[in-house]
Amino acid sequence: MDRRKLRSGTVVLGGMGVLAATLTACGSEPDRRCVDPVTQEILPSYECEDSSGSGSYYYGGSNYKNRMSGGSFNKSAVERDGFGSSGSSGG
Repeated sequence: MDRRKLRSGTVVLGGMGVLAATLTACGSEPDRRCVDPVTQEILPSYECEDSSGSGSYYYGGSNYKNRMSGGSFNKSAVERDGFGSSGSSGG
């Protein structure tokens, strides 16, 4: 009898974890990368951190061969998809 209680408690706790992760992902900022505005090439983050840098932040999109596409330089134009955002590919 105790085993059944333990199993049902585990299922409830697991479901709550998934719900929490979903809510957190939906409230997140879109992915951003420092990008050259002309070539769309990914730059080191310091190129976007001060006014003398040559980069601009690019929101969302995907990375292919060190170039970004499918996103925007306008943060408000990009909506976060939640799980599986397309901008999360490594570089």
